[in-house]
Formats: sequence, C-alpha cells, structure tokens
Amino acid sequence: MSDEKIRLGGMALENGVLVHGPTSWACAIRSADGRIEVAAEKKRFVAARVRIPFLRGPARLLESLAVLPEVKRRLPAARLPMQDNRMLVTVVGTAVAVKGLRESTRLRPVAQELLAGILSLAPAAFALRGGDLASYHGAEHISIGTYEHGPGAQKEHERCGGHLIGPLLVTSAIGGAIAERAPERYRNHARALAQLGAVGASTEIFSWMARNPRNLVAQALSKPGHELQHRLSTAEPSADQLEVAEAALQACLELEHGDDAVAA
Repeated sequence: MSDEKIRLGGMALENGVLVHGPTSWACAIRSADGRIEVAAEKKRFVAARVRIPFLRGPARLLESLAVLPEVKRRLPAARLPMQDNRMLVTVVGTAVAVKGLRESTRLRPVAQELLAGILSLAPAAFALRGGDLASYHGAEHISIGTYEHGPGAQKEHERCGGHLIGPLLVTSAIGGAIAERAPERYRNHARALAQLGAVGASTEIFSWMARNPRNLVAQALSKPGHELQHRLSTAEPSADQLEVAEAALQACLELEHGDDAVAA
C-alpha cells in the first residue's frame, strides 16, 4: 500500500459528513439515538477521467452531485443541506431578485451580473445559519487537514469549495455581460452557456490558485472564500462531530487503500 496521501474532498451535512476520494465516497451521520451510521461505496462516475480543460470543473461538480442519491439510499436519515424547506424558499426568492436585477436599466451589465452573483450566495449563507451544518463543515476540514498535514489542523481548509467564490464572481460577471449582448431570443441560452463557461474557467483558476498560493492575484481571489469560511461557513466542531467526520474519512480511505492493495 502506498504511503502517498490521497487527495480528499468533502461536504458537510446537517447531521454528518460526506468524504470524497478519487474513486470512492463515504458518509457518516449521527443518528437520532446517538449512534454513528456509516456507508461507503465506489463512485459510478469518476471526474478524473475527464482531462479536457474547462470541462474538468463541471465534471467534478457532477461527480459530487451524482453520489447524493446513493447517500440517501444507503443512509435515509442523512439530512442534506438542500432538503431544508426554508432553503428552498430562499432559492426561489433569490431567483426572483436576480431576475428583477437583470431587468433593471439602472446598472451596467457587468455590475448587474456581479450583484446577481453575490445575491446567488444567499441560499448557502441562509443554510449555514443555525443548526449544525457549519460545525460539521469545520469537522470535515479538521479531519481532512489532520490526515494531510498532521495534528493542529484548523476549521478552515485551503481547498474548500468556498475559495471558488472569488473566481466565480469574476467569471460569471464577465460571461453574463457578454451574454447580454446576444439577441433577445437567444439570451437565456447564452446565459446558460456563460454560467457553464464560468464554472469551467473558475475551477481552472482555482487549480492555479492552489499551485501558486503566494501569488498576489491568487491571494486576492481567495480572500472572499477565506472570509466566508472564517466568519460564516465553518464553526468549531464538538468532539462528537469530529468523531463522525473521522468515521467518514476512515471508511473512504479503506476503499481507496483497497485499490492500492489490489494494485500491489
């Protein structure tokens, strides 16, 4: 079995943590009676097979979303952030506000798209208010950080998806402004293509940021995501929440290391 660290990612749930490996996922939750329930499987779709620039990012997003139905099938008690009815109301309200903003004639297209991007963060911010989601997010980061770097890991992590916010705001604003120049009958299609392009470009920029953390541009682009982690999206977890995160991480590593054992 290789000693090389496996690149991991994750997602916080309302009552647990989902950990992603290159080929496997594992989820652990704290049940209502206090027990830890764990499920782990191989992924059906692996984004690493997609190597075309600007398509790799959307493929990773699809990979992350593709496991959620399997999580719910294996762990029906898992509470995903998007299951909250209040969040659904916020999503609808945000969509209405963004539509009104784009129809405004007072702002230039770039300003409209930039404000629309900021407004689009509202559902995620709302989901993190109250409950245990922010604490499980912190537990996810600490468990993965400890695996990667050893003891002393913090609740903020340098690869958190929150760091995509800076690049995504910039690329969405530029792409949306370009889409506004399309003929009206094609504008909705142009906006959809612009958003897909923004996701692809943002993930490429994010990868560059991770490779060049001391670059001033990379630091500026990561600032919004870091502030979001520090002030809103993560909280210090309890020992019980860390135990759940560790259970998910270990279950994922067991599947990933199983591949190494076969290869050896």
